[in-house]
Amino acid sequence: MTFPLPLSDTGPTGQAEPAGDAPARIRLLVADDHHVVLDGLSTILDMQADMQVVAQASDGAQAVELWVREHPDVGLIDLSMPRLTGVEAITAIRRHEPRAKLIILTTYDGDEDIYRGLHAGAKAYLLKDVRRDELLRCIRVVHEGGHYINPELAGRLASRLTRDGLSQREMEVLVLIERGLSNKLIARELQVAEGTVKTHVKAILAKLEARSRTEAIAIGVRRGLLKR
Repeated sequence: MTFPLPLSDTGPTGQAEPAGDAPARIRLLVADDHHVVLDGLSTILDMQADMQVVAQASDGAQAVELWVREHPDVGLIDLSMPRLTGVEAITAIRRHEPRAKLIILTTYDGDEDIYRGLHAGAKAYLLKDVRRDELLRCIRVVHEGGHYINPELAGRLASRLTRDGLSQREMEVLVLIERGLSNKLIARELQVAEGTVKTHVKAILAKLEARSRTEAIAIGVRRGLLKR
């Protein structure tokens, strides 16, 4: 991921800042386990006249600790991090501060990833290939109390919400299907009757609108139900 560096003498609108008192800055926490991303993103944000990175975290647990200690205005959280995932970190932060303003900034674009992130309490969801101006606009919108999600991701989220979701047991069966297990082996693994597994498989195919087990796996990966 690359973010084009802004000019240091430009403000929120890209225009030169007038002389005088500097505006109040949005205090930011940035959490990402890739140090190049963490440092590069922090540099870009610190160059904005109205923004200041006050905490950097390289894992989810550290993000929670720093949020509680520093009380930033807005946090940018990656989904995939060690110790605590982004969703787990968001959930933990909101236990301490229910009105925390958090933005997910990630490479994961599966329907289920978007749903889980926003359901956990994130105010915005961005992909790491986002343009710099959209990222900055998102931060300002969230800081002002708004929500932000681009139209493409919003459409996919709406689609996810209108589909029947898989039950916990159906998800377990789907994971075992991905591992290549037959219905008989799945039944043995879950300690249920083979007929019960067949019923679950039929429901999975119907809910995912898949014609085969292979297609169900592909759809599961695309929607973020299965990780690879």
